[in-house]
Amino acid sequence: MKKVIIMGAAGRDFHNFNVFFRNNPEYIVAAFTATQIPDIEGRKYPKELAGENYPDGIPIYAENELPELIKRFDADQVVLAYSDLSYPYVMEKSAVVNAAGADFVLMGPKKTMLKSSRPVIGVCAVRTGCGKSQTARKIFKILKGKGLRVSSIRHPMPYDPDLTKQVCERFASYDDLDKYNCTIEEREEYEPYIDMGGVVYAGVDYEKILREAEKESDVIIWDGGNNDFPFIKPDLLATVVDPHRPGHEIGYYPGEVNLRMADIVVINKMDSAESENVKTVKKNIKNRNKNAKIIEANSPVTVDKPEIIKNKNVLVVEDGPTLTHGGMKYGAGFIAAQKFNANIIDPRKYAVGSIKKTYEKYSHLEKILPAMGYGKKQIKELETTINKAECDSVVIGTPIDLGKVLKISKPCVRVRYELVEKGKPDLEDVLKEFLKKMGT
Repeated sequence: MKKVIIMGAAGRDFHNFNVFFRNNPEYIVAAFTATQIPDIEGRKYPKELAGENYPDGIPIYAENELPELIKRFDADQVVLAYSDLSYPYVMEKSAVVNAAGADFVLMGPKKTMLKSSRPVIGVCAVRTGCGKSQTARKIFKILKGKGLRVSSIRHPMPYDPDLTKQVCERFASYDDLDKYNCTIEEREEYEPYIDMGGVVYAGVDYEKILREAEKESDVIIWDGGNNDFPFIKPDLLATVVDPHRPGHEIGYYPGEVNLRMADIVVINKMDSAESENVKTVKKNIKNRNKNAKIIEANSPVTVDKPEIIKNKNVLVVEDGPTLTHGGMKYGAGFIAAQKFNANIIDPRKYAVGSIKKTYEKYSHLEKILPAMGYGKKQIKELETTINKAECDSVVIGTPIDLGKVLKISKPCVRVRYELVEKGKPDLEDVLKEFLKKMGT
């Protein structure tokens, strides 16, 4: 048996284990390591999910312990299984693993993608925060408008300490969000589908999730996370790129995998991007995937009550992952605040607890507050940070209404943004052709 350690962040790592390693007699997984997600290490992948070969479950350690773990377990291989990583970062991890004596492994689609009995449309991106959720929502609306039964399967976010409660989750109402004790990040992804009258699945065991979704679907949308490639083999793959970060589409793993595999590449946010950056992105798309159809799109921002922020001192709260491991310095909330000539305050001096630590870890963040909320304690710290801030009002640039999760003591406005295609082809054209091809 080859001894394996899987490096992850509570998502791809568990999936790779489930579909390839769990019942594989040639391997034994000695441990997982974890990063990106606060307080995930120190837990176990439970025996109920790990299977009969792991009667005690599988321990999860902090990633910084990796060299010592390789020696302790005499590991033969270390599998990197998380996403949105720069190429230098990936190779640094390879050097750490190789220096400790083990093979460094990146698993591909052939060994990790599940196959569905339904047509599957994958929506992925080259970085976190490109706008893949907007794209997936637009596809959902088009398909539903054609009278099709559509379910979305979302990339995993199983952050509950008890993973046995999150094996296969189905979200069709706000009560379901409370039932599964969803974090802010989870709500940001699930609420928009619920608001559209849709169903979205997520969890830990994607074989079970897929089979449940197939029962009530004519078409399935894979709604990707970070810049990971799909867990389910897509019949049509749309990859979203961001001209605010030109060059990132060919410099991050596994984002370039999505670019090279794409049937469609959506260039989003063109209304707020520099023309030279758009040209760079187009050039890189054509160099890496000359056969992909390119859809150009804007992402206009709207504000529900602009008078609350116009010419005022405001605190801007943005989508957490986009700012943290997505590397963005701003998001839709910042653009909206500038549009209405608001003075954006620096939230760092008001930060408490883990929010303060987030600023220490992600030093590129300045005038923006990331909506971190991976557990009740962190959600409370976010609430405290917002309420401590000296400002007239709060600009909420997250995909959900934070007022439903936090008790905010100041006037708030919500920023909304949707995908709006420019010219032809558009998603309607592409989906019409796809459905005809699939006989749906």
